[in-house]
Amino acid sequence: MRLLAARLDNDGDVLLTGPAVRALAAAGTVDLLVSPAGAGAARLLPGVADVLVFDPPWSGFSPAPVDPAAVDALVARVRAGGYDEAVVFTSFHQSPLPLALLLRLAGVGRISATSEDYPGALLDVRHRREGTARADVGEAVAALDLAAAAGFALPDGDDGRLRVLTTSPPPPGLPDSYVVVHPGASVPARAPLPGQAAEVVAGLRHAGREVVVTGGPGERALTAAVAGGLAVDLGGRTSLPELASVLAAAQAVVVGNTGPAHLAAAVGTPVVSLFAPVVPAERWRPHGVPHVLLGDQGAPCRGTRARECPVPGHPCLAGVAAREVVAAVEALSPTAPGAGVEEAVRESAPAGGTP
Repeated sequence: MRLLAARLDNDGDVLLTGPAVRALAAAGTVDLLVSPAGAGAARLLPGVADVLVFDPPWSGFSPAPVDPAAVDALVARVRAGGYDEAVVFTSFHQSPLPLALLLRLAGVGRISATSEDYPGALLDVRHRREGTARADVGEAVAALDLAAAAGFALPDGDDGRLRVLTTSPPPPGLPDSYVVVHPGASVPARAPLPGQAAEVVAGLRHAGREVVVTGGPGERALTAAVAGGLAVDLGGRTSLPELASVLAAAQAVVVGNTGPAHLAAAVGTPVVSLFAPVVPAERWRPHGVPHVLLGDQGAPCRGTRARECPVPGHPCLAGVAAREVVAAVEALSPTAPGAGVEEAVRESAPAGGTP
């Protein structure tokens, strides 16, 4: 059976779809359709035979213009793939129907998706999430719910946690043991303040921890300021596979609600999650690894899905003191003396559970 899975989002969203992709792969050959922003993560997922890339004009922070040639090329490629079925994975606020229409035009015989909108003839399996008892499960579990509705299940022995295939060797010069601080985020409202992140680095160093600061190519100035000469600065120096390797070797990762939080979970590293409540923590917290959730989840920005912080001073995260972050790292790290893991750690549930 030839299957097409689709997740037209960023790397973190694609990583969260990984367990569902493995469920499909247990039944056939799976290709994964992603946006350019998710292609790196797609190539790291187990169970993916090929990666198709399409920049959708209906999704993303800066959507691509409508390009008839690109749409025609996607329809032609999907038709040539001869897919028996497709499963369209989306976040809770997105519609799968534009892509479902293109897949129908490409001749895909059976299409499944989660949709609150009436799908007409576009879907064969219309999965519902909102208004059900499963509405607030994590995104990875929600994707597995959709896969199950479409008739696919994880194989025996697969616990439904996030995974990546392989990592690349990390850059040279890293400490033998360290904590990663990742201060940036693709959505600014979800990132800690730069000065706050620098205080976290200083607090960890004062506690005797070596620190590595990570960030993308566009975050070099940020990571340099946060590292402040106290930490190894890897800003802009790692590919996604290399970043996975850096995170895998860390004692813990301090990060906002952004892709590297899910990459850390995929390599099994505990996460201190500085979580801005612009989206629900119940759906987007780290999946399947020990983690500590910090941040005011009742702040005025709660549930706004804001890209830029709508409240002066960024109070949901600015109120988190560096000493709280250090205490969370001490609780999570296996080398921390007297770590109170049972008191401090909240662990996401495996497949089928509520995180």
